[in-house]
Amino acid sequence: MRRPLPLLAGALAFGLLLTACGGAEEPEDSPGSQSKLVIWADQKRAEVLKPLAEDWAAKNGVKAEVVGIAQNQQQTFTTASQAGQGPDVMVGAHDWIGNLVQNGLIDPVQLPPEQMSGYVDIARKAVTYQGQVYGVPYAVESLVVYRNTDLVPEAPESFDDLVDTGRELKAAGKVKEIAGYPVSQQDGQSGDTYHMYPLFTSGGGALFATTEEGYPDPGELGVGAPASVKAFERIAEFGEKGQGALKRSFTSDNATAAFAAGETAFLIDGSWRLTDVRKAGVKYALSPVPGFEKGEPARSFVGVQSFFVASKGKSKTLAQEFVTNTLASPEVARTLYEAEPRTPALKSLIQEELPEDPDLAQFQAAAEAGDPLPSIPQMVAVWGPFNTLIHAVVKGEPVAPAVEAAGEAIAEQLKS
Repeated sequence: MRRPLPLLAGALAFGLLLTACGGAEEPEDSPGSQSKLVIWADQKRAEVLKPLAEDWAAKNGVKAEVVGIAQNQQQTFTTASQAGQGPDVMVGAHDWIGNLVQNGLIDPVQLPPEQMSGYVDIARKAVTYQGQVYGVPYAVESLVVYRNTDLVPEAPESFDDLVDTGRELKAAGKVKEIAGYPVSQQDGQSGDTYHMYPLFTSGGGALFATTEEGYPDPGELGVGAPASVKAFERIAEFGEKGQGALKRSFTSDNATAAFAAGETAFLIDGSWRLTDVRKAGVKYALSPVPGFEKGEPARSFVGVQSFFVASKGKSKTLAQEFVTNTLASPEVARTLYEAEPRTPALKSLIQEELPEDPDLAQFQAAAEAGDPLPSIPQMVAVWGPFNTLIHAVVKGEPVAPAVEAAGEAIAEQLKS
């Protein structure tokens, strides 16, 4: 699971970066140096990419270095790149694109149209910004409902139905919690916009208006509008002073733990939790996140994990070659999928895997019905106020003033 972060350049982040990398690199044009491709990724994907990069480097007579960045990947990449110490290739979520382009930190990737046509529609849309393709997509992420089929044989028809079922199971002593719905981020101190977005959309809310092409329109903010107040009024019905299904104490980690332990029949989370659920041995099924009864369809955020070419990298030609010819290959896509079963962005790999993995069809359906995470730079202004708004409403504070305050805070940041 990924989290968008503001672009903050600081000494602490850069100091952590140097620790992760083991110090500054030797310039390529120094005596005895050899062309080297430097790749950054989160730690899990770094482990998978390392042998692939080393094999490619050996065949091309160059060196490759794969570095695992433990946290704050976007912030660390930004700080290091601006200081001339960043990588050539970065792995990250597509919603970074707007900020990275605005700061001149990534280049368009050179994928021909016939190659791009091999990716699912939502992946192509996600990595396209201002008419140019800025990333090679490889995995698509969205939210689903994990359901304990021993306790709930049929998928809930609405969120109201899900909550009613969870309450009945709790009253019967079969579970401890109505639902494992992550309301807070992992630190527990702020709301989780990513997970709350499906209910917000089902209630009729929108972060921004949309253009004719279907992209977010930063010129028209939706938070603070009457529709967003109505959406949060629906959410408040299930909060701590309402039906109690939404609690600030739930994060993605402890909600997953509760589901794995049989303490709740429902978990709302993404494909990155599939391995945990399978290891727990819970009999489960997947279904789309349901909307409110008589509400609009719930639309999850869709994130597309991608490979970026750093504009300030020291080996940009090598980076383009590696990203477009190797990382974009079906063989690499399969290797990444087998290491962690996130929905592939390549159509061909999806078709190959569907007969073997019935869960894949559910994740694919959820993604097709979702909204790509906005990659516009203006989203940086949304996360903080919206996270605060979620906590206020779930806690039971008056809805309209809380929504109005969030809208004003976002609008003020957009002016600066």
